[in-house]
Amino acid sequence: MDQRIGEVRLGDGTRIAYARAGSGPALVYVPGWLTHLELSWALPAERAFYSALAEGRTLYRYDKAGCGLSGPADRAPALELEDETLTAVIEAAGSGPVDLLGVSLGAAVAVRWAAAHPDRVRRLVLYGGWADGARVASPAVREHVLGLVGSQWGLGSDVLTDIFAPDADRTTRRGFARYQREAASAERARDMLATCYAVDVTALLPQVQAPTLVVHRDRDRAAPVQQGQALAEGIPGARFRTLPGHSHLPFVGDAEALCRTVRGFLGLPPTRRPATASLTPRQREVAALVAEGLTNREIGRRLVISERSAESHVERIRIRLGLRSRAQVAAWVVESGAE
Repeated sequence: MDQRIGEVRLGDGTRIAYARAGSGPALVYVPGWLTHLELSWALPAERAFYSALAEGRTLYRYDKAGCGLSGPADRAPALELEDETLTAVIEAAGSGPVDLLGVSLGAAVAVRWAAAHPDRVRRLVLYGGWADGARVASPAVREHVLGLVGSQWGLGSDVLTDIFAPDADRTTRRGFARYQREAASAERARDMLATCYAVDVTALLPQVQAPTLVVHRDRDRAAPVQQGQALAEGIPGARFRTLPGHSHLPFVGDAEALCRTVRGFLGLPPTRRPATASLTPRQREVAALVAEGLTNREIGRRLVISERSAESHVERIRIRLGLRSRAQVAAWVVESGAE
């Protein structure tokens, strides 16, 4: 599966990049943290998760104003800017109703949009979200993290990766830390984090009319599970489902269980593709030989298979991991400890 990049403009001319993948009714992914459409798609674990969601749906993702492939923004991050951005992307998806999947801060953004546009939201899924940002962390912790991100963005991105993805492998952690830094400046990252802490959609929850599923990992290190419960309790008729795990990022940990839960609520069958990037034992063996610098012919001789079979294995490995070259395969082997 591949993604197609497009763009829309906000009222003030700010350029917003968005991506489409799959086919079917629209499922709009409302992001929580900093975004980068290209770097996130290149991260095998994240790409596998999105590809699994996109079976039977046209999955729309987007970069926030001032982030990733989107243009610079004169306005500071704010929920009003989030609302306008989401509206522009949904309009690009067509005039019909959409399913919304709000993740982290995106849960609050999706709640606001669903409450304001009840006729446009078919189903609403909220993952790892919160109703009141002031209850996500203590004032001392919030001040410390905001100061770290604003003054030492390199270290700050590593710390946030530890909080968001304690279950991730080395490759995913490095990739995520890198694309946080490349997605936005330190100032933009700090202001976006401040927006996360300032949000409060408690009063809007009773106005949501769409069938809603709230999903939360029971030991989420970034967002307390009690805040997920608050979302579900405030939305009429909402279902609440907890899944085991520490990681806040949806594509880290048991992404299969999360994907299966979301797809089931949307009325979709289990996906035919894994929601996590993995290799068969033979593929891992071939990948290790690529990392040694062997050619396809040399791999064939080592494994007693034809050169063409070796070439096919390498191609499948690249596709499965979302990588473009043998050099990237070799780097994945080293960083993931797959030798």
